[in-house]
Amino acid sequence: MRTFVLLSAGCVLMTAGLSAQGNQIAPGGTLRAVYLAGNAAQAVRDPATGEARGVAADLTREIGRRLGVPVSITPSPSPQTVIDAVSKDEADIGFVAYAPSRTGSVEFSQTYMLVRQTFLVPERSELRSVTDMDRKGVRIGGTKGDSITLFLGRSLKQATLVETDGTPADMKRKFDAGAIDAFGANRQRLSTLVKELPGYRVLSDNILDVPQTIVVQKGKLDALKTVNDFIDDVRRSGMLKTSIEKSGVTGIDAAPAGFGYGKVE
Repeated sequence: MRTFVLLSAGCVLMTAGLSAQGNQIAPGGTLRAVYLAGNAAQAVRDPATGEARGVAADLTREIGRRLGVPVSITPSPSPQTVIDAVSKDEADIGFVAYAPSRTGSVEFSQTYMLVRQTFLVPERSELRSVTDMDRKGVRIGGTKGDSITLFLGRSLKQATLVETDGTPADMKRKFDAGAIDAFGANRQRLSTLVKELPGYRVLSDNILDVPQTIVVQKGKLDALKTVNDFIDDVRRSGMLKTSIEKSGVTGIDAAPAGFGYGKVE
């Protein structure tokens, strides 16, 4: 009974803390969240209801519940448009992967989730592992602006990086034309693509785990602290783990405590 009382008191204090910061996070009275469309690791649109569901949606609704404000959850086409929406005050929080090139116009929270990244290759390909990738003559495709594309741009020494427009059609055209030998993206996306692309396979290992963060407008340090405290709380309580499991998305995990603020490498 004593443990229950202490936990309940902690939840009350956490809710009170968020309410006190409500004017910092959602000064307009509605918590406006934006996430990356097409990234199932964050959220997807329920075809039956049209509502967003997934980890980003669950976290947004929980923040809204604790603040006592309604929420709006909007998809955005690219990481940069997510950041732009927050920096221009068109959204209060944004869900986006950290990358060094994205800093400057927003504040990044600590990492709440890790998304595994790997490669899609033709079935006949001699590329069997991520360790086979960085070789002379290998051409690797990646969506312009994606975390893995930015990472490959910094880290590749011998292989050639080829940017795509992010559509499966463009990726397939480049494979068919021999312009790329592999395509990098998060494991969930590639696992979905391979079901629609006979003759291709997803590598069994991963090149990196991309840190997922919540961004707030530049200079809103009180809001940032509240978001970081919230992430600590949902990690401790198990809510984050439950949300990840409920999403059914493969290749994502809750980030461990102390993982850091936007740590990629």
